[in-house]
Amino acid sequence: MSTSSPALRVGNCSGFYGDRLTAMREMLEGGSLDVLTGDYLAELTMLILFRSTMKDPTKGYAATFLRQLEDCLGLAGERDVRVVVNAGGLNPTGCADAVRALAGRLGLDVPVASVAGSVPREALGELDPAPVTVDPYLGCWGIVDALSAGATVVVTGRTTDAALVCGPAAWHHGWARDDWDALAGAVVAGHVLECGAQATGGNYAFFAEVPGLDRVGFPLAEIAADGSSVITKHPGTGGLVSVGTVTAQLLYEIDSPAYLGPDVVARFDTIELKEDGPDRVRVAGVRGAPPPATVKVSTNSVGGFRNSMSFVLCGLDIPAKAEVAKAAMASVLDGVRGVQWQLVRIDQPDAPSEEQASALLRCHVKDSDGNRIGRMFSSAAVEMALASYPGFTLTSPPGDATPYGVYRPVFVDAGVVTHTVTRPDGSQVRIAATLAGQAPQAPGPQAPGPQAPGPPTPTQQARALAADSAASPAIRVPLGLLAGARSGDKGGMANLGIWTRTEEAYAWLVGYLSTDRLVELLPEARGLPVRRYELPNLRALNFTLDGLLGEGVAASTRFDPQAKALGEWLRSRLVDVPAALVPPS
Repeated sequence: MSTSSPALRVGNCSGFYGDRLTAMREMLEGGSLDVLTGDYLAELTMLILFRSTMKDPTKGYAATFLRQLEDCLGLAGERDVRVVVNAGGLNPTGCADAVRALAGRLGLDVPVASVAGSVPREALGELDPAPVTVDPYLGCWGIVDALSAGATVVVTGRTTDAALVCGPAAWHHGWARDDWDALAGAVVAGHVLECGAQATGGNYAFFAEVPGLDRVGFPLAEIAADGSSVITKHPGTGGLVSVGTVTAQLLYEIDSPAYLGPDVVARFDTIELKEDGPDRVRVAGVRGAPPPATVKVSTNSVGGFRNSMSFVLCGLDIPAKAEVAKAAMASVLDGVRGVQWQLVRIDQPDAPSEEQASALLRCHVKDSDGNRIGRMFSSAAVEMALASYPGFTLTSPPGDATPYGVYRPVFVDAGVVTHTVTRPDGSQVRIAATLAGQAPQAPGPQAPGPQAPGPPTPTQQARALAADSAASPAIRVPLGLLAGARSGDKGGMANLGIWTRTEEAYAWLVGYLSTDRLVELLPEARGLPVRRYELPNLRALNFTLDGLLGEGVAASTRFDPQAKALGEWLRSRLVDVPAALVPPS
């Protein structure tokens, strides 16, 4: 590992397929960078890209990346900034060819490389329905090879999000495959950057503290030779980089504190955050371990068809009106594979407006036969208009059923994954997997309980602080007065991270917010497997709620199908808190 190379400045210009188109130019013009990354892929995106290949087999990549690059490819060359993105999606080779063609039209000589991965279908076992997309989460070493071969634009398919940052850092600093701590530090920096402006104040629980929220700047990381980093943004841009905004992003879409990846296991319970000046947060102390012997594979299948209709119920007798609507639809729904009714009580008594006097009754249907739940279903709802409950109305006209996808992760032996780089000169090389053996066992869910003898643990210290706070009288306030939260989706599982700004508040939170208490506060989680993990170094707890999102975002019928607002729901719940912990208003 090199110890003398200067810090590498890596920026981000995209957190998802559909992010701000002007961000690439803003990042290139806003200040100095060595590498500009863009994350365009999510579990749902792979299914969207599959649909694009059904119309045109030469597509399957993020077309918006090419629109950005047409405006910025020359500028990136002038500023000697390498571009590393996963915009290749299902067709990284085709995307790279499109970049070369674009460079030719612009009169530019641009070395382009692509990185692709595949898995033999037999390694997946029996999956029903059969997947239409199969994409292993590749690590960083293909990107390292592409940059070493002279590429200034690297287009990948489905890598881990953090690999887009870890790869350039490993290339720049000359890290070896067993530089576990350095690699883990870069993975953490990549996790912070991967969702763009979420690290710089976007979607932040304490959003009133974020200046320029109407135009938040994108983040960058200065990654040192030991893997530590400083998270910051270009001067003069909107947003905020603070321990809070970085903590929020660290908690986004994670599971246990052992963050598994194909290159390294990054221990999130070792991360140390410290303010390093205005809009600068230093990330250090990250410990790494060898990766597991398996690699995660993203699969998407076509699950069938779905449709929905929403009935408006206004005024008195809302539950009785809902039963009338259900009874009228019973015959057309008989035999339909999946039927879900949801009565959403947003009505108020003695309401000052008609909308505030109304509730919504939603009917979601799924079936393998799109005709059965298409116009046959939606027109049946419309036909009730003059022969049902008083005040009948719907929120939409009748519509056809639409196909939906099912996301399923599968784990395969790392050795069966094909990880291929097509270098700028057209040659191809296969990247070997990091077969370092099984990773350390991830810690199990944690809950307050007796601790082993020895020096006080962070949890024991927290309980001591909590005991001091308990002497204060309790008052009932929203949990969000004490804590921030960030939540998201991982297939059918939702994660919910919650953190505090003071040790005293964290001490109380550790003792108060058990898995049982969480289910009390979020009744939609009742009956689901809920796990809890402590991250005292971040003053945070992370919960995972298996099955909350059903078969994943593409199939979910929840009001919030990606669980993005789950944390804000939790923050709005009233809890009894020692008065001494409540910040002054």
